Order: sequence, then structure tokens, then C-alpha cells
Amino acid sequence: MKLKALIGKIPGRVETLGDIENTEISALRIDSRRVVPGDLFFCTPGLRMDAHDFAPQAVEKGAAALVVERRLALDVPQVIVEDVRVATSYIAAAFYGHPADEMLMLGITGTKGKTTTSFLVKSIMDEAGYKTGLIGTVCSMIGDETIPSRLTTPDPVETQQLLRRMADAGVQCVVMEVSAHATAMHRLEGVKFKVGAFSNFSQDHLDFFGNMDAYFNAKLRLFQPDMCDEIVYNVDDERVSAGIRALGRRALRIGIREPSDVYANDIEVGERGCSFLMTWHKKFRTSISLRLAGIFNVYNALLAAGIAICAGVGPEAIRRGLEKVRAVPGRIELLDTGTPYRVILDYAHSPDALENILEAVRETTKGRLIALFGCGGARDHGKRPMMGEIAGKLADYCIITSDNPRNENPMDIIDAIEEGIKTTSCEYTVIENRREAIRYALRFARKDDVVVLAGKGHETYQEINGVKYPFDEKVVVAELLEEMG
Repeated sequence: MKLKALIGKIPGRVETLGDIENTEISALRIDSRRVVPGDLFFCTPGLRMDAHDFAPQAVEKGAAALVVERRLALDVPQVIVEDVRVATSYIAAAFYGHPADEMLMLGITGTKGKTTTSFLVKSIMDEAGYKTGLIGTVCSMIGDETIPSRLTTPDPVETQQLLRRMADAGVQCVVMEVSAHATAMHRLEGVKFKVGAFSNFSQDHLDFFGNMDAYFNAKLRLFQPDMCDEIVYNVDDERVSAGIRALGRRALRIGIREPSDVYANDIEVGERGCSFLMTWHKKFRTSISLRLAGIFNVYNALLAAGIAICAGVGPEAIRRGLEKVRAVPGRIELLDTGTPYRVILDYAHSPDALENILEAVRETTKGRLIALFGCGGARDHGKRPMMGEIAGKLADYCIITSDNPRNENPMDIIDAIEEGIKTTSCEYTVIENRREAIRYALRFARKDDVVVLAGKGHETYQEINGVKYPFDEKVVVAELLEEMG
């Protein structure tokens, strides 16, 4: 494809240098190490390094042209733009033929619940007769085909390539988790969603955003008119509600406490699911038997229903779709252990998420609630004592261990968690090695206890000193139980 054909829709100032008309582009490349002849290389400024510095190596490897924010003294065609990240999104969409325009796009943001809600929406849309794709934290899906994920929302080139695969495979609807990082880093510029949904908002990722306002505004970007046509939001979340109302746009409200358009009552929560009466005001009312436990999953189900309503789906497909989902990987997932106590796996890695899972499990725990958790390294330090305090208040016993320490000293992370748990009266132990911590939990648990393994969820690795080691907690639990006889 000719370079000139790729740059027509880039917003803002665009200058060109060299033969843009006749330069042929065979592929798009963000990583200079992967450049091959014919590639268009994007010189993206980053937090730790600037890809402009790697442009000479990209040209040596045969890059046909560069996208830059400043002219470089290199004998190769260049497209000079105001923001390379924005330009990458528009160029990637053009290179792959704007595949999002061929499908019904449904986007979900929020601190928690994105993954579960996306699985629920996919199930509903499948039941409504759509061939549905999914892009998210756990995986991406093209119909029934599963593709491993690296990021919640992939980079623009990977996203557009995936959307093109979906469109070519006959996918009619795409459900996408939209992370705050994705909107802040302009990964989805030029993509228009039929529906944008906001689940909730609480502290997370302050290592990147610096403060809660910046984090919130990044999420709010999805709901601007150029990014979505219709809005669904959780009216019971005060920050979300205020933010959406301030936009002055029409929106569908879901909730339980506050006046809502789609709401639930007669809610019953059990250890293996929830039942409730779902009502769309003056439109329909239907009974739902959800196989996902916890009141927060009632909110996820309502949000999924609201998205489906805006997409034109009727109540019967909504009911069938919600009830068909048995589990979401790593989200309050009950493991088949054959033990007299329960073991639950959950991805909770923020204060609010940990509080939600422990409160949900507490409702159905007959014995002791045992919480095993840690915090990730090189991430928001402020949440570590908060999570310690939350676990100490809600659990009967805590086991503090490593999560993904990355390049930090694991004991420094654990020390910060201890600051919080020491403000409570909860008994706890520290076992830095996560496998040994799980072994201890399984030996410590008695009949009717519940062990919550929080933080890893669907992840199948543990990152230590920059190296990812295989660590799938489902496998680890099974191996340990076998060792223990």
C-alpha cells in the first residue's frame, strides 16, 4: 500500500519529507528490532526511551519510511506529525482497511468488571445470533477460537490486525475491554463504538497516571462523541455517575440502589451464583439465574444487559446469554479440589477488587475465610497498605506472599502490605515464596473454610527480576494437593 494513502485522516498538522507518493509500505512496525525491508517504522516517544533514537537502526534494516514528531537527518521518506501515537492508530486503521467500520463495536471500561462483563456480553450476542469477537485481558476470541492476550487493549497495529482477522472471518460484533492505558496512549483513536459502558471506578494504576483525576479522565475519553454513539453506566458509582452526567449526553443507567433504567431487585446471593429480577423500566421484566457469585456480578450482568439493549437485543437472548456463562477465567473461580474446604481463584489486585471478593465470599463462608495475596512490583505503591488493611478487616486469617514482584525486592512490597494489616487484629503469616504460601494455605484450611487466592487469577506466570516463570495457580493447587495426598 502506498504511504500517501495511509496518512490522509491523521488529525492535526502533518508534514511530509521525501517521495510519499510512490513509497510502498508492506507492514507496520513499532519495535525497531523487528523491522524488515518495506516496513513503516513509528518513532514513538516513551516513558523510558524514545524510538526516534532507534530510527537509524530501523533504516539500516530496510525501513521504507518513518513516522516522526521531528525531522531526522536520515535519507528516507518521513511523515512528521504532532503525536506519533495518534498517527499510529489512524495509519493502522487505514492499512487494514478500517475493519471496525464493518462490525458492531461494543466497548467496556472501568476499574473492575471489564473482563466478566465482556464475557457476559459475548454470550448474549452469541445467543442473539451474532458471530462475536472479543478483545480483552484474559484472551481474544474470534467466535470460538481463542487467542492469548498480552495487554487488556493491544497496541494499535495489533488491534487493527486482529479486527481485520475478525471481519474477514465473518465476525459481526466485537466486545472490547477498553483500558485507561489504551485511551491515554491513543491506541483506539479513530475507532467508533456503537456502545461505550462504564462499570465502576476506584484506585488503581496510579504508578502510571499519578493521580485519580488523570486516571478517571483517561477512562472518560471513551464516552466522547467521536468514540461512542451510546452510553451505559453504573449509576450507583458516584464518581462514574457524576462524570457521565457532566458530559451532557443521553445515557442508559444501570443500578440497584439509585433510580435506574435497568435495575435488579429480589436479589439472592449464594456460593455458586445469584438470582434476581431484572427490569428495564416500562419495557420488560425477567428472572435471571446467574451462575456467577457476588453482588458485584449482579452489577456486571446489569451492565452487560444494558449494552445488549443499546445494541438492539431482546430480553430472551439477554436472559439466555447471562445464564449460559458458568465461569470467567480467574474471576471468583471455584477450583475443583475435592477438599472439605473451598479454594477460590480471583484476579483481585486492587483495594476495591480485594474488598469485593472477600465480602462476596464472606457471605457464604461457614468456617474461616483465609486470604492469600500480595501486590505487584513496579506498580502503585500506595495501594499496598490499603490492601493489607482491607484483608485484615475482612478475612479471619491472611497469608501475605509475592504476586509479580518484577524488579522490586519482594520483601519491600510485603513490608508495605504489613503496615496496613498491622492496623487490624487479624492474624497473619508471611511466606514470600508463593508456591510455598499456597501449600501452607491448603494445609492450614479445615472443613468449611474458604481459601481465596487473590491477585493472579487467569495469569499463567510469575514475573521475578524481569523474567516470567510459569506459574498457573490452577496447576499449582492441583500439584500441591497431589503431593499432599
